[in-house]
Amino acid sequence: MDIRTYIKNNLKDCKEVDVKETVLASVNQNDEVVLPGLGVLFEMLWNSSDDKLKDNIVKILFDYSQKA
Repeated sequence: MDIRTYIKNNLKDCKEVDVKETVLASVNQNDEVVLPGLGVLFEMLWNSSDDKLKDNIVKILFDYSQKA
């Protein structure tokens, strides 16, 4: 099973709070092993976004990249 299928199956019947807990657990682990899972969530967000939302996402990412 590839990581995209695994993540999608893992979150298929979950609630919003479960998604939040998944993101928080991944970020708080400070472990690069979990980053691909967050990448899958980002890919799902990006692919389902319209151009306006994509522009907002890019702006947010750019703004934070300048603070790093």
